[in-house]
Amino acid sequence: MKTPKKQRIEIVSVYQFVLTFLFMGLFFSLLFFFLFFTSFWFLSVLYLVWLFLDWDTPDRGGRRFEWVRNWKVWEHFRDYYPIKLVKTAELSPDKNYVLGSHPHGIMCAGSFCNFATESNGFSRQFPGIRPFLAGLAGLFRIPVYRDYLMSCGLCPVSRQSLDFVLSGPQRGQAVVILVGGANESLHGVPGEHCLTLLKRQGFVRLALRHGASLVPVYSFGENEIFTQASFGIGSWQRTLQAAFKKFTGFAPCIFWGRGLLFRWGLLPFPVPITTVVGCPIPVPYRPNPSQEEVDWYHKIYMEALEQMFEEHKESCGVSPSTHLRFI
Repeated sequence: MKTPKKQRIEIVSVYQFVLTFLFMGLFFSLLFFFLFFTSFWFLSVLYLVWLFLDWDTPDRGGRRFEWVRNWKVWEHFRDYYPIKLVKTAELSPDKNYVLGSHPHGIMCAGSFCNFATESNGFSRQFPGIRPFLAGLAGLFRIPVYRDYLMSCGLCPVSRQSLDFVLSGPQRGQAVVILVGGANESLHGVPGEHCLTLLKRQGFVRLALRHGASLVPVYSFGENEIFTQASFGIGSWQRTLQAAFKKFTGFAPCIFWGRGLLFRWGLLPFPVPITTVVGCPIPVPYRPNPSQEEVDWYHKIYMEALEQMFEEHKESCGVSPSTHLRFI
C-alpha cells in the first residue's frame, strides 16, 4: 500500500512530465522573445549564439546525461501507473537495432519511461545496448526544450540523425522509433489497438541500410491513461486535425484525464503500462535496398508484432477477443 506522501510525490512527478510535454517548449520560446524587450535582452542573445553554434548537435547523437536519466523523479513517475519493462529475448551488444515502438498514445509515457530514463533499468536488462528514443525533429529547434530532450537521450527522427547513430563504429546502438507518429495518436482511444503501420516502411528501410536488426515493441495500457474524443474519418473535426498535423507535425488531440480539484484534468489515469520488447529480427546489410526487400521485412515485422501482441495480451489485461488492427 502506498502512503499518502508517496501518492503525492507520484502525482507531482507525473504532472511534471505532462506540463513539460505540453508547455515547456512554448514557455521558453515566449520567455526568450519577451526578454528581448527587457534589460535582460543579452540572455536571449547569448542563447541564440549558443543555439547557432550547437545547431547540429541533435543530428550527431545528441548530448545525453546519465544523471538526468537516473533522476529519482522518474522512479515516482514509473510507480504512479505503474510502468513495467518486459524482456523476451537477449539483444547482443555486438549489433545495432531499430526498435519499432507501438502505440504512440497521447504522450508516449511507456516509451519515455523505459527508453529515455533508467527507472526500469534498461541498461541492466539489456547490458551494452544504448537506446536513442527518436522524437519529432522540430522539437529540437525549440530553445531549452531541445537541451532537455537531448539530456534524456532523445534524438530527432530524421534520416541524418538516425544514420549518424547507426553508422558509427560503436555497436549496441538502438534507435527507438514511434512508427505510428502523430497520426496514430488520433487513434489512442481506450480499448483500441489500432496501429498506423501498413504504409510506414521508412524504419524498415533504415534497418536494411545499416544491417540493424528490427525489434517490435508494444506498450499495453498506453491508450488507457487518457480519454480522447474520437472523430470519424471524413468528419470536419478529423479534417481539421489532419490539416493541423500536416502543417505542424503533430495532431491536436482532444483528451482529458483525472483532476485534483475537478472531475477532469490533465493527470493521467493510473492504469498499468507494460512495455514488451520482442525478439530481434535479423536484417541483412543493404546500402540500397530494393522495394521487394523492404516489403518482405516489413511483412515479417508486422507478423512478429502481431504474434507478440497475441502472446502477451491476456497477461496485460486485454480481452482474448481483441486483436491488432493495422491502417
